[in-house]
Parts: sequence; structure tokens; C-alpha cells
Amino acid sequence: MGEEAPVFDTSEENATRINHGSVVDLYPLSSYYFGSRDAVRVKDEMIADRVVRLKSDYAAHGLRTCVEAVLLVELFKHPHVLLLQYRNSIFKLPGGRLRPGESDVDGLKRKLASKLSVNENVLLPGLEVGECIGKWWRPNFETLMYPFLPPNVKHPKVSLVSMLVKDSCFNYSSFLVQECLKLFLGRLALHQQFVVPKNFKLLAVPLCQLHENEKTYGPIISQIPKLLSKFSFNMLEI
Repeated sequence: MGEEAPVFDTSEENATRINHGSVVDLYPLSSYYFGSRDAVRVKDEMIADRVVRLKSDYAAHGLRTCVEAVLLVELFKHPHVLLLQYRNSIFKLPGGRLRPGESDVDGLKRKLASKLSVNENVLLPGLEVGECIGKWWRPNFETLMYPFLPPNVKHPKVSLVSMLVKDSCFNYSSFLVQECLKLFLGRLALHQQFVVPKNFKLLAVPLCQLHENEKTYGPIISQIPKLLSKFSFNMLEI
């Protein structure tokens, strides 16, 4: 006897629900308000110093998880991504590192508040954290991150301390995944207010400018247009 084939919900209601999730409403950039606040301290360190710090953090806490948001607005009938610019040459998505035990959604809302609001205690009202649209991994404290786990990695979530306790001859470079970065699609409410530190700029950059422009925006941000290709955009007029 063969197994019974699964029955899929092909109803109009289900199709509407699926299609609704793939449509992103975009409000005009002019419908948002922008302000500034006191500058924040940014860590300036050499690459070697950063590697030492990351190794120390990994030994103490294990895998580092960061979350960032892709926030979209409409300008000239084209989707634009909100990016933070630092020192005229460094572009970042708003977000940051999760605290121990903190969920992706709660951590991202907290980091967005710290980056785009008066402070991290004042959450952005109406912000909806949508689906995760991409993940990147950093093995062996490398500069680059990869959109896949290297084949020689078997324990990406186990801390270095526990590995050393289990096996004093454990191969450090064969197992170590130091960081996981997750990108989430954020859905903005109408008339949102953004307050950015004075040493940063908040820019609206068109998708067509980001596309494969790794030299300017780096290997992750330049892939955002591809990650968003499955979505349809509904340009709303206010």
C-alpha cells in the first residue's frame, strides 16, 4: 500500500493569505520625520585588536548572534533601503548584537530603538518585524561572512569553552563559527519618527544602486535586492 498523498490547501482564502505576506506596503519618504540626538561612541580599533576581543567574547559567551533590519520607503516610485552612514564611507543596516537569552524580535526592536529612536527604552511605534530574509556566518574570526555554513563546521552553536573541556586536542579552526547575522524585513508604520545620533546619517538608498555594488556597500548589503526579489511592492500615496 502506498502512502496517502498530502492534501494542500488551495482555497482562495489561503492563496490570498500567502500573497498578502509577499506584498510590502511602502510609504513615501516624505511621510516620515527625521531628527538628531547626541553623538554616540563608536569603537575605533585595529583589526588585530578586534579579533582578540571577538575571541575573548566567544570564549565567554559562545556564538555571537546579530540581527539587522531591512527598512524600506518609497521615493520616485522606487523602493529605497534606509542605511546608516558613518564617516562618509561606512554603511550599515540598523541593528546589533543580541543579549544572552534575548529573542530575535525583541532584540531587534531594542537595537532599532537605540539606533533610530531617542534611546533603546523608546521603541519605534508600529514597527512590525517580518520574516528573516537571510543569514550569514563568520567562521574562524574571518573578515568575510558567508551565506552558508562551511562544510567542516559541525558545532556552530557550541561555545569554545565547552569544546576545550570535552577535548583538549580539539581542532580550533575546524569547528569555530564565531558569529551569525540574521536580516529581517521590517515593515514601517506611517508617520514614523527617526532620531539618529549626530555622528551618523540616515540615508535612503535605491535598490538599483545597491545591486551588486559590493565595493561601496559591502557583500551583504549589496545582496539585499536579490533577497527582496520574491516580494511585490505596493507604493502608497499619502
